[in-house]
Amino acid sequence: MTGLDRELLIEIGCEEIPASWLPGLTTQLGRHLDARLKEFRLTGEGAAETYSTPRRLTARVAKLSERQSDFEELVAGPPVSAAFKPDGQPTPAATGFAKKYGVEVDALERQETPKGPYLAYRVRQRGKATVDVLADLMGGLLRDMKFPKQMRWDAYLEDGKGDLPFARPIRWLVLLYGGRVVPFVIRRTELAQGPTVQDIRSGPNTYGHRFLTTSGRAGRAIKVKTFDDYQARLLENFVILDRAEREQRIRRELETHARKLGARVSGLVASQSSLLQEVPDLVEYPSVVAGHIPVEFLKLPEEVLTTTMIHHQHYFPVVDEEGRLKPAFLAVTNMQAERPEIIARNSERVLTARLRDARFFWDEDRKSTLASRIDRLSTILFHKKLGSYRQKADRIAALAAWIAEEAFGRPDASAHAEQAARLCKADLATDMVRELTELQGTMGGIYAREEGLPEEIWKAIYFHYLPVGVEADAPPSRQQLGAAAVTWAAVALADKLDSVVGMFWAGERPTGGRDPLGLRRQAQGAVKILVDLPDLAGLENRLPLGRLLEQAALPFGGFGESEAAVLSFMGDRLSHLLEQRGFDIRSVRAVTHGGPATISPLEALRKLEALSQMSGSESLRGVATLLKRVKNISKGVPSPTALDTTLLAEPAERALVSALQAGESNIRAAASRGDYRDAFTGIAALQAPVAKFFDDVLVMADDERLRAARLGLVSALRGLILDIADISEIVTD
Repeated sequence: MTGLDRELLIEIGCEEIPASWLPGLTTQLGRHLDARLKEFRLTGEGAAETYSTPRRLTARVAKLSERQSDFEELVAGPPVSAAFKPDGQPTPAATGFAKKYGVEVDALERQETPKGPYLAYRVRQRGKATVDVLADLMGGLLRDMKFPKQMRWDAYLEDGKGDLPFARPIRWLVLLYGGRVVPFVIRRTELAQGPTVQDIRSGPNTYGHRFLTTSGRAGRAIKVKTFDDYQARLLENFVILDRAEREQRIRRELETHARKLGARVSGLVASQSSLLQEVPDLVEYPSVVAGHIPVEFLKLPEEVLTTTMIHHQHYFPVVDEEGRLKPAFLAVTNMQAERPEIIARNSERVLTARLRDARFFWDEDRKSTLASRIDRLSTILFHKKLGSYRQKADRIAALAAWIAEEAFGRPDASAHAEQAARLCKADLATDMVRELTELQGTMGGIYAREEGLPEEIWKAIYFHYLPVGVEADAPPSRQQLGAAAVTWAAVALADKLDSVVGMFWAGERPTGGRDPLGLRRQAQGAVKILVDLPDLAGLENRLPLGRLLEQAALPFGGFGESEAAVLSFMGDRLSHLLEQRGFDIRSVRAVTHGGPATISPLEALRKLEALSQMSGSESLRGVATLLKRVKNISKGVPSPTALDTTLLAEPAERALVSALQAGESNIRAAASRGDYRDAFTGIAALQAPVAKFFDDVLVMADDERLRAARLGLVSALRGLILDIADISEIVTD
């Protein structure tokens, strides 16, 4: 380090932070620190580096300037015309402005503005030493952090803003600049203070693993000076600071232990990737142990075994070469145990107890059919304004039958869709789902299969909570759905639309980052089904959102006051899905114009695909540019039902009339059959006559009848193009 570029090291030591919070908090810390450095006029070399473990949030700036940059600002005062009297003497406005900055009026500058000359004062402020502003920066940084749930722990800052809520209680704080401690204090309230509860003061001390240490005792303070020293000393004391290193270590050990078992880590488990994302944030020094379970538990459904292992114990199932589960598992621990077999034995005992419960639930639940459980759904509340799950099941049964028969045009699938929808929530009344809530839907499908119900029914139940993601390959796949594809689409769509419309009707709406009822996920699942209908169910139905939402609103007596909000919400979710698929936001706006009620998600996708194929068409871009002019000229003019051409005698307008009459039927026919590439090609062919028309013809003629005829022609052109897409959105000028 040079004298002018010193290292900043911040560590916020906490009680264990939930693993699911850590990635977001680590990103937040870096973003807020960069923003605060900019606010305090401190220049660093690149963005702040951030790190985290369950017990610490760390940030480092390798080189930070020794002083703030100087501040200079020209502050505008009163206009010169109001600052001086006719005799040249300053008015109270001028003297008051000068007095505010402690100078004479003569010291003020004159600033030229579009509104004329103004008096101004140039404020100059020399930058303070970095060490003198870091305490204020640290206070602001702690205040900036936002958490899924805040904890009040009887702590406050002396900044006049009161309590300092945080993710978890802060236990220590490292704040080093150039290797020296910057004084900073988090105060504890009088009621909290005691022999073991004191103010938290910044210092050079960090802490290693809660239980392990190479020397001294666990919990002993470790003095550090630089980041390299800090990272090395933590590693000596069994803390791997870099999350990526922890994940790589876990992956290596999982592979090693799986090979010893003659197996591999299951790749068939749906939540496998999320488990690998979560586990590195649960541990500071990971190691892996292998355990075994009695073979008899393999008779349980695979979903029960893997859910128990993954969601409840954070264990990794292992499979043989054919992908069948083996009676073994791998567990990631936060210890480097001298006798790993003891940890393995304890893990086996806990897992076996859970599986024994699961086997009991499995045996008991199968003594009753799903249909016999429907009445019990009356005792399970869906929402206080929307009634019980029994009422929801009745609503989605009717809606699923209508979707299959009317919307999809598949009356042969209607009965299965209705039955699957009526049964799809019945597993909420089973012991298994009460214990393993992650299996709702899945378990209902398994029980339906055990009862011998047709594939069209049990698979529709099994997959009806999906899809969750908006990606084209998000499960379920057509192969997984098999013969149940159409039935599933009807049931899954009915469930999601009922939830969205019902919750909006009941006054429940997502706000900002909050969506406790998961309505965004439900809406995105619905539009994903509609967008991918051909791939998922072999259906080419281009269904407008308004028609489906209206049907979903019937049990509530219509939308009530929520119609505009529901339609806007669904339109936003469709735009989000299309943008996530990689389409340009301007093109998305082009195909979703005209209001969400009339938009067909599948149609929007097909139009976007056609637009992307024609991205190099200069003729189409030419028409798009001219469409902006067309829209401006014809604003408020309705599209004519029949074009009056009797007064249109100019060669350019006759040519445009001919081009429109020749091209319209082909363009509309292409759009009707879903060939949007052909439709856009037809629109692109209008570029030359449209351009010639605007070059040679004055639309706003003095003659009122001629002006009306020309506006009618322009409006007809506008209506034809906008019926396909508002392609003016794809050009910026």
